[in-house]
Amino acid sequence: MSTVINRPTPPSQDKRWKIVEATVRRHGYRSHSLIEGLHTVQEAFGYLDDDAMKYMAAALRLPLSKVYGVATFYHFFTLKPKGQHTCVVCMGTACYIKGAPQLLAAVEQVHGIKPGETTPDRKLSLLTARCVGSCGLAPAVVMDGEVAGKVERSEFLSRIGKWMSHDTGRTE
Repeated sequence: MSTVINRPTPPSQDKRWKIVEATVRRHGYRSHSLIEGLHTVQEAFGYLDDDAMKYMAAALRLPLSKVYGVATFYHFFTLKPKGQHTCVVCMGTACYIKGAPQLLAAVEQVHGIKPGETTPDRKLSLLTARCVGSCGLAPAVVMDGEVAGKVERSEFLSRIGKWMSHDTGRTE
C-alpha cells in the first residue's frame, strides 16, 4: 500500500511558482532544501512574503516558525520588496566614526526612511552593513552595487535625489 502525499498548491497562478516548484521537486521535497528553495523564491519574486514562506513550509513539511527563522537569520533574505535603487551605508568602526550615522540621519530627514525600509514609491531602499571592507574610504556607501568612498552628506543626498527624480531604471 503506497502513501499519497498531497503537495500544496502555489499561492497564485504566477508562472514564477513553476520555477520554485521545480527546485523543491528536484530536492525531493526534503527539509534540508529550505535555503535553496528560499533562494529560488527570492530570485523569482525579489523578496520573501508571508505566502511564499507558508508555501515553503507546507511543501517541505516544516513548521512555519522554522522557515521564518531561517529567512530572518540570513542577511541575504529580505521580507520586503526592494526599491529600484539600493543604498547600503557601512556601519563599521571607521565609517561610523567618519560620519555614517549622519548619512543615515540625512536620508531619514529628507526621504523619510530608516535603515531596512523602502520609500513608498519603491524607488529607494536604505540598508546598513557591518563592514563593506573599504575602511580607507570611510565613510563608505554602496550605491546600486558601486562603492563610493569618503562620502559627504551633500553629494550623498544629491545622488539619491537624482534617483528619486527619475522614473527610469538603474543608472548602471
